[in-house]
Amino acid sequence: MSLPFTTDQFLDIFAKYNVAVWPAQFALYLIGVLCLVLAVWRTRWSSSIISLILSLFWMWMGVAYHFVFFSKINQAAWIFGSLFILQSLIFIYAGVITRRLSFHFRRDAYIIGGAVLLAYALIIYPVLGYLVGHKYPAAPTFGLPCPTTIFTFGLLLWTRPQVPIYVLIVPFIWSLIGVFAALSLGMTEDFGLLAAGLVTTALVGLETSRRA
Repeated sequence: MSLPFTTDQFLDIFAKYNVAVWPAQFALYLIGVLCLVLAVWRTRWSSSIISLILSLFWMWMGVAYHFVFFSKINQAAWIFGSLFILQSLIFIYAGVITRRLSFHFRRDAYIIGGAVLLAYALIIYPVLGYLVGHKYPAAPTFGLPCPTTIFTFGLLLWTRPQVPIYVLIVPFIWSLIGVFAALSLGMTEDFGLLAAGLVTTALVGLETSRRA
């Protein structure tokens, strides 16, 4: 299946986004780091705040990226953006209203897996992108869909006792879409998105079946 845009057009959207929202990238990155701090040094409201931040990220990606920028080269962005907004609302429901998401930093395999994904999203992703030629501003920064979805998977591996399956549906769908972009557009760094989706979904499914 061919894409309705070229690689150059795709990268140009990143450039236009990064120039337009500057310096929001730094704020988004720092807010992401705040999530890690809240998960490690927990307070009564840590999990709710993390859920609100994840909701903010997904709303931002749905509106600021998909609707405002990506829709200019791909009409499917209106569908993608709507799914991202839905995911934003899911985080509000699961993490704030029903408080089904409780983020903990504990020494087990899930924490290690989550830490690897978080490090990939915040550090390895931009470095790998730079090495393959995706240089700022024509590069996906934190706060854009692929690195931020990897970040989301990482945090979800830090939840206990388990993640409701419905929380994973939209991120997993995007992980499949992301690997198509990786293959078609030369976005090598996005292969980590598929790995994150598969690993997180498998581990959550294993945990769910174990508790059934």
